[in-house]
Amino acid sequence: MHPFHSPPPRLGRRLLLGAALAAPLIGTTRAASGQAMPEAAARSPAGSLFVLNSLDANVQVIDPGSVGEQRRVPVLREPHHLVLTPARDLILVGDSAANEMFLLDPRSGEVRRREPISNPYNLGFTPDGKRLVVTSLRRNQVDIYGWDGAVLAFEGRLRAGSKPSHVTFSPDSRFAFVTLQGEAAAIAIDLDTRTEAWRAEVGREPAGILWHRGRILVGIMGGDFVSVVDPVARRTERQITVGRGAHAVFEDPRSGLVYVTSRVDSRITALDPQTLDVKHVHEIGGGPDCLTFDADGTIWATLRWTGRIANLDPRSGAVRLTRVGRSTHGILFTPAANV
Repeated sequence: MHPFHSPPPRLGRRLLLGAALAAPLIGTTRAASGQAMPEAAARSPAGSLFVLNSLDANVQVIDPGSVGEQRRVPVLREPHHLVLTPARDLILVGDSAANEMFLLDPRSGEVRRREPISNPYNLGFTPDGKRLVVTSLRRNQVDIYGWDGAVLAFEGRLRAGSKPSHVTFSPDSRFAFVTLQGEAAAIAIDLDTRTEAWRAEVGREPAGILWHRGRILVGIMGGDFVSVVDPVARRTERQITVGRGAHAVFEDPRSGLVYVTSRVDSRITALDPQTLDVKHVHEIGGGPDCLTFDADGTIWATLRWTGRIANLDPRSGAVRLTRVGRSTHGILFTPAANV
């Protein structure tokens, strides 16, 4: 098994067997006080879920209402992350092991075209929609492309350091911030000059990264916390404990809550958007990794170690699991109204 996909040794057979025997409705949610929240069925609006099955080399398109499979789109070798274009008319899927970018129709999943891209592990558009930044975990590089709504135009490459992973941006689109898993650091990249502007030590094996209200939040996969980085002072000013294997960081566009996945302790933690204090902890077995939010505020999570996705209602804490492919990683909800 690929080292990036292996479950933590402590989980082993117990976790995999337990997940296989789990009931359709599982999971525990507690508030910051530790009190359990009541359960209720999660709702799902019209649209589509796009799920990347890394070890099956495909994109699975799922109806979020019925959680039934609509189609599987084969890629070449190993997809990991995906992003919707600013105009919401294409989904870009990075097949990192095949050095290929697949551009899909966000409604049907049909492949519109393919582009040769060097090891596209993770990717994101600047807030102004004019650039695409692609990180290469294997080749230690960050590539910058111009985007005019239809064509990717290569602008330049930065030799970024060891294992550039996740990416976020300053609101003015001038800087990209990238985690370096092999160097316990996050770097700021000036996108106009394509140079490293500064770096900050954040903790061992940093992964997810998010610009949030003037601060940069970094999930520390080699630890159990989120580092809060001041981009002006260019240093970590605070650490927030969320659980071992702290990984990806997302902001709910409806509530503003910040969600952090912890793959080793197998939980999703909700942080207050202003204070960053822990509000709720959702215990979900299987190694939650990437998240997406549907139009009703339901959270969809990929469970990396068990080949499932979780449908989490943050209002009640109810969780439903659906089997998908092997080593499921990136996930994206596209509402029917926008495609």
